Amino acid sequence: MHRKFIATIVAAAVTVTAIGSAPARADEDVLRALAAIAGIAIVGKVIHDRNERKRAQHSVTRNTHKAPVYQHTGRVYDLKPRPLPKRANRRLLPGDCLRSAETRQGRVRYFGKRCLERNYQYVNRLPQYCAVRFRGEDRSRRGYDARCLRREGYQLARR
Repeated sequence: MHRKFIATIVAAAVTVTAIGSAPARADEDVLRALAAIAGIAIVGKVIHDRNERKRAQHSVTRNTHKAPVYQHTGRVYDLKPRPLPKRANRRLLPGDCLRSAETRQGRVRYFGKRCLERNYQYVNRLPQYCAVRFRGEDRSRRGYDARCLRREGYQLARR
């Protein structure tokens, strides 16, 4: 937009210089006209740049498949979530290991011991009083009681 504005001002300046009325006075008039046109062009450019900076500072572009991209003063920042620290991951149990079995006393929800050993790094840190062994419909089963682990602060990982 500012290119069109400057081109218009230059065209007006050329027109004003060609129309000069008196040769002696034409030099002063042309200089004044060019100075005025240059001043207007500079003020217009400053206003245009200020508006562009304001627009760039507050624009946020959201990609539907990625994290938000923030644009601030001409730079683009792609924000990605940081992974949880290991001490927080310790309390997340794999959802694939959650089992349910029918016993004579009713339904039991538990985390299978072998599955946890294969898929969970901190099995040796699970509370031993949550370990259960019971007779299911067809065979004996071993694992950790889901309700007991939840009381101890462990959660099911939702992946």
